[in-house]
Amino acid sequence: MSEDFEVVKLHFGKGDKPAQILGHYANRHGLITGATGTGKTVTVQVLAENFSQLGVPVFVTDVKGDVSGLSQAGKAKDKLIARAKKLDVKDYKFEGSPTVFWDIYRNFGHPVRTTLIELGPMLLGRFLELSDVQEGVLNVGFKMAQEENLALLDLKDLQQLLTYMGENYKEVSNKYGRVTNSSVGAIQRRLLKLEQQGAEMLLGEPAIQLSDFIKQDLSGRGIINIMDSRDLIQNPQMYATFMLWLMTELFESLPEVGDQQLPKFILFFDEAHLIFNDAPKALLRKVEQVARLVRSKGVGIYFCTQSPGDVPESILGQLANKVQHALRSYTPKDKKIIKAAAESFRPNPNFKTADAITQLGVGEALVSTLEEGGAPSVVDWVKIAPPRCRMGAATDSERKQVMARSPIGDKYDKDLDKDSAFEKLQQRQQQIEQQKRKAEQELQKEKEAIAQEKANRKKTTGRRKQTVWEAAGKTVARRFGTKIVNAIWKSLFGGRR
Repeated sequence: MSEDFEVVKLHFGKGDKPAQILGHYANRHGLITGATGTGKTVTVQVLAENFSQLGVPVFVTDVKGDVSGLSQAGKAKDKLIARAKKLDVKDYKFEGSPTVFWDIYRNFGHPVRTTLIELGPMLLGRFLELSDVQEGVLNVGFKMAQEENLALLDLKDLQQLLTYMGENYKEVSNKYGRVTNSSVGAIQRRLLKLEQQGAEMLLGEPAIQLSDFIKQDLSGRGIINIMDSRDLIQNPQMYATFMLWLMTELFESLPEVGDQQLPKFILFFDEAHLIFNDAPKALLRKVEQVARLVRSKGVGIYFCTQSPGDVPESILGQLANKVQHALRSYTPKDKKIIKAAAESFRPNPNFKTADAITQLGVGEALVSTLEEGGAPSVVDWVKIAPPRCRMGAATDSERKQVMARSPIGDKYDKDLDKDSAFEKLQQRQQQIEQQKRKAEQELQKEKEAIAQEKANRKKTTGRRKQTVWEAAGKTVARRFGTKIVNAIWKSLFGGRR
């Protein structure tokens, strides 16, 4: 409870009263919404650098490249200094935050990998956009790999496993349930498509250790991890799968911490609607469960998207700290979305929330966060504080400088190819082929032995039949021979034999 520690307040703007997130409620998650160009990125920068200053590590996806400005000091401008003073920002100065860049495609940051085992069949099925039947076959593959101690690390492991299942589908079906060659082939074709999209960059070793995301620098400031997603966002399924994996992995691996003065880790996911688009019900239930329970691990998740309608209601209800930038009302559908967004706030008697949403200027937002006691605050029309960092992207040379002094070093730079399912199944297939060749050789020898035995039998029993004259001649010879023998016997012994 908050009475056990001093309450820390994260100040990020001001309206009728200061806009702030209470440190011990920062893990109650949040939502940052608004149309393009209304100031969502700056809000993310302000919140991220404030969490960092409080010692809380942060993870941010950067789909446009401009969040990278967090690593660089902002350019001193009088209007920014005046705005900071007006909004009661204390100790305002232009500076960057300790930053580590990451990039699955390895162009603008350290590599990020996970393994198929850690990803699991549910997320992989979403990644591959499989049907229920195909996902069932995939589950069989994972079950078989687990029972037979076959490590599934990368795509070639899964390809080899599927090849083995296809060649031995009868035996696999008898043990695990029906597996067809057509379903196996369909999954293999999806894997081929993923390979062409560069998915092998995400899957493999060395797998990322989550502890490398949750670090402080030597001064005690939380390190901001920026995932460059400019290339990744071109593959929405891969982007969504990564975000879902990270949430799930944090939930499954971090220990329970209970109520704390500050969270252990904060995540900002831009283009969050991609997580939920076309997601099966089972996956949505999983996300809902993770969002509900991961806060007990000291993790806060802040979804950034254009409209609150992009987030399912079951998850929207768990997002306590809300920052709503301007929305545009051009169509009846837009008006319906604005009305729903307005109704999610506690009303303020000083203005109509639905009207205010369409009237907000750039750098302004409607804000509601949890007050002491856990109740949401009355919505307030807030001017967002200016960031200390650069409002814009870091240059390539600046990125390289940040990378050169990164605490991660070259830990993840080289791929590892350990013995896994691919090698073991290849060895097994070679053994099967050797046994098959040996059996064929023994069968051939047996066939040759049988043929030889038949030939020998034919040679013994297959003599030419005698003619009538040959038989008569042999009879005469026997009779003549008998008379000669009797004559010799009589002469010798005095009588017939």
